[in-house]
Amino acid sequence: MSKRDYYEVLGVDKNSNPDDIKKAYRKLAMKYHPDRNPDDKEAEAKFKELNEAYEILSSPEKKQRYDQFGHAGVNGNGAGGFEGFGGFGGGGFEDIFGDIFDMFGGGGFSSRRKSGPQKGADIKYEAAISFEEAAFGTEKTVEFHKYDNCDTCNGTGAKPGTQKHTCSHCKGTGEIRYAQRTPIGQIVNVKTCPQCHGEGEIINEPCNTCKGKGKVRKLKKIKVKIPAGVDTGMVIPIRGEGEPGLKGGPHGDLYVVIRVLSHPIFTRDGSDVICEIPITFVQATLGDELEVPTLEGKVKYKIPEGTQSGTIFRLKGKGIVSPKGYGKGDQYVKVIVEIPKKLSEKQKDILRQFAAEGGEEVHEQRRSFFDKVKDAFGV
Repeated sequence: MSKRDYYEVLGVDKNSNPDDIKKAYRKLAMKYHPDRNPDDKEAEAKFKELNEAYEILSSPEKKQRYDQFGHAGVNGNGAGGFEGFGGFGGGGFEDIFGDIFDMFGGGGFSSRRKSGPQKGADIKYEAAISFEEAAFGTEKTVEFHKYDNCDTCNGTGAKPGTQKHTCSHCKGTGEIRYAQRTPIGQIVNVKTCPQCHGEGEIINEPCNTCKGKGKVRKLKKIKVKIPAGVDTGMVIPIRGEGEPGLKGGPHGDLYVVIRVLSHPIFTRDGSDVICEIPITFVQATLGDELEVPTLEGKVKYKIPEGTQSGTIFRLKGKGIVSPKGYGKGDQYVKVIVEIPKKLSEKQKDILRQFAAEGGEEVHEQRRSFFDKVKDAFGV
């Protein structure tokens, strides 16, 4: 079942600002919240759909990818030189999600930000390769932009020679806890520290290069070995080449998505290669030895006399190797008999004699174009 458009789910248009998106989500989330609709499966499904839509549209990066690539740009299956499709970030979704739960006495859910190290976002990159490169394997240099640790401050965000300081408001935890009395007892609420924004540390003198972020956008070049036998849609993972992690977490991964370009002669069916070869009427009738192109060069193949147009021959082992090591495919050659359109009178006489020898009567049509027009329009 296909997903609905996220803008349609929230009832907003693409030009809506973050406040409009937040207001629309808050209103609908209140309407379909499970606490207001107990045992209502339809409301529960809509509430989940709202959460998914808001999680994407509340993040500027994810919203941009969604606007450009649709669902494929944010669910990990899309393609086309795009980046950063892993993890939940931003905090906007978490804050409003907490507000919704606060309205129903569930303040303990107000913040779901992980306080420990977090793995960085993954990156997708589409690599276009030729038919031959896919068949025999190749090495490609992929270029893409990603955020990486700032060289000036080594990723700390602090100006060289200075240090970060533990947040005095949250004592370095990144969270503020407070108790709330409810009809069912006391509940401890946890929210992101407003002073350090959940980082647990304060930068008094930010780095001039990265402006205190600790990361800068860089052009990255990596050589990737592409094995023989790959096909469109296959993915090659490069571990640790994604976005940097948070709070000392590991880098994400780079996923190289393969797109094989079309070939002027060959097509592919799994590990098999298919091509069409034109032959003349005489070759088909009398038989001949053909030069057949393959991925490994031309080979000779004898066709028998009386070969019909559309006949398919197999060249064993002339296909593509399996990327999983399951052997090699075959090449299938389909011969197409080409009927000559312009013949000399001598050639026509020879064909008439041929027909007569076989007892075949040939009624040639030699009507002019104007005769055909008269018949068509009754003039």
